[in-house]
Amino acid sequence: MAAKTRTPSAPSRGRWFADGMGVVWAIALASLVLHIYFNNRYGYFRDEFDYMSCGDHLQWGYVDQPPLIPFLIHFCRALLGDALRVIRLIPALASSLLIVQTAVLARELGGRRYALLLSAICALIAPQYLSNGSLLGTNSLEPNLWMGCAYFVILAVKRNDPRYWLWFGVIAGLGLEEKYSIAVFGLGIVVGLLLTEQRRVFLSKWIWLGGLAAFLIFLPNLLWNIHYDWPFVQLMHAIKAEGRDVVLGPFAFFFQQTLLVNPLTAPIWLAGLFALLFSARLKPYRVLGWCYLVCYASFFVLHGKNYYLAPIYPVLLAAGAVVIESAIEGRKDDGREGTGRANARTKNRPPRLQWLKPAIVVVLLASGAHLAPVVVPILSPERFLAYAKTLPFKLPVMEHAHAHAALPQWYSDQFGWKEIADEAEVAWNRIPAAERKGGDCGIFAQDYGQAGAIDFFDRKDGLPPALSGDRTYFLWGPRGYSGNCLIVLGDRKERLQQLFTQVEFVGTSADNPWALESEIGVYICRGPKFGTLSQGWPMVKRWR
Repeated sequence: MAAKTRTPSAPSRGRWFADGMGVVWAIALASLVLHIYFNNRYGYFRDEFDYMSCGDHLQWGYVDQPPLIPFLIHFCRALLGDALRVIRLIPALASSLLIVQTAVLARELGGRRYALLLSAICALIAPQYLSNGSLLGTNSLEPNLWMGCAYFVILAVKRNDPRYWLWFGVIAGLGLEEKYSIAVFGLGIVVGLLLTEQRRVFLSKWIWLGGLAAFLIFLPNLLWNIHYDWPFVQLMHAIKAEGRDVVLGPFAFFFQQTLLVNPLTAPIWLAGLFALLFSARLKPYRVLGWCYLVCYASFFVLHGKNYYLAPIYPVLLAAGAVVIESAIEGRKDDGREGTGRANARTKNRPPRLQWLKPAIVVVLLASGAHLAPVVVPILSPERFLAYAKTLPFKLPVMEHAHAHAALPQWYSDQFGWKEIADEAEVAWNRIPAAERKGGDCGIFAQDYGQAGAIDFFDRKDGLPPALSGDRTYFLWGPRGYSGNCLIVLGDRKERLQQLFTQVEFVGTSADNPWALESEIGVYICRGPKFGTLSQGWPMVKRWR
C-alpha cells in the first residue's frame, strides 16, 4: 500500500520538470534577483511619491487612479519600511510572476516544453515588462490582471466550462480597482465573443454572474467617483485639452509597440496574433485575437500612450511560441490532438530545424541583455547617455515636456526630489519657532511630485504635510491652514506678489543635471490678498 501511495507523486514531480515549468520558475527567480539588485541604483520616481502619499490617505479612489496600488504600498511600507527596494518589491514580484503566467498560457494553448521556455524568455526580455518591474506604478500589476482574465477565458473555452467566467469577472473587478484601462480589454473580449462561435456563452448565467462580480468589486470606486464628480474623467479631459501627450501616427504607434516587447519578438507575437485569428488549431480561442484588434484600435483612436496596449502581449507571445514550436517540430496545424503513433513519428523525424530552438533563445537573450539598460538602471547616467547613442532607434517621448530632459523621463524623474525637499526644509527653518509651533504655516507645492517628496523626505524632520492643487492633493484641501504664512515652491515671484503682500525668496533647489525638475524656486509668502486659504483654494486646482 505504501509503495502505491508514493508512486503518483514521483512521476508528478518528474512531469513538472519535464514539461518545462521548472525552468520557467528559474527564469522568473532570475528576473526577481535582477530587479532587486538594480532597483535602488537611482532614486524614488515621481509617481512613487504619489502612490505613497495616497497610501497615507486610504480611501476608495484618487483623482488619477483607483485604490489598489495605494492600498498595497501602504501595507508593504507598514511591514517592511520605506527603503527603495521595498517600495519596488511589489513590481519586481509582479514582473517575475508575469513570466510564469505567460508560460502557463502557452501550456494551456497546447504548447510543450520549448513553447513554455520561449514564451517565458519573451516575457523576460520585453522592455516594458522590465520597466514595470523597476518602478512602482499602476502598470506593475496591469499585465498580471489582464493575463489572469485571459487565462480564465482560455479555460472556459478549453474545458467547455462557463463557470470560469465568474473568475474572469473577479479578476476584471480587481483590475478595475488597479487601472481603468482593463475595461478596454473587457470590451475586446465581449466583441470577440460576439464575433465567434463562443457567443453562445451569453446564454449561460455564469458570464452574467462574472459581470456582476466585476461590478460589485468595482462599485466602491465607482461611488467614490460619483461623489467627487468624476475626477478621473475631468483629469483626462484636461490632459487632452492641454495637448500634453505626444500623439502618434499609425506607423509610429505600431513601431513603438514593437519596441515595448523587444523588436526581435515582433515575429513571435505577430505569429501568435495571426494564429489566433486564422489557424485551425487555435480557432477556439479566436476571441483573444479579436480582443487584441479591438484594444489596438481603441487606444490608437483615443490617442492613448504607446504602453497602454502592453498588458495584452503575453497572450500573443504565448500563442506565437506554440506556433513556432509546432513549425520547428513539423507538427501540422490541423486543430486536432495527435495520436500516440503520430507523436512518435514526430519524434523520429530528422532534426532538420531543431538547431533553431537554441539559436532563437540565444538571439533573444542577447537582444534582451543589450536593451535592458534602456529600462533597468544598470548603468550610471553618464554611461547611459553614451549607451543610448549606440541604439539604432530614438527612445520614445510620451509628453512634450519631457523632450528637453537629458535622460528619458522614466529615469530623469528619479532625480532632484531630495534637493527640492531639502530647500523646503531650509525655508521652514527660517520660520520663527513660535510660528512653526503654532501650526499655521503650510508648505505649498505645484505638483504631486514636489508635494510627495516633501511628505516623504521631510515629514520625519517635523515638517507639516504638504499642500498642493495637483491631483488628489486638491481634494485633501487646505487642511485648516489660514494661508497667512505659506512656503511656496515652483512659482514665479511676480505672480506670488499679486497674491501676497510679502514675498521672500529663499533660494532654489540644488541643480541636478539629470532631473526633469531642477532648480525649483522656494518662497516664504505672507499676507494673502485672496482672503483665507479656504476661500482661495478653488483657484489652485491643477488637474492636467
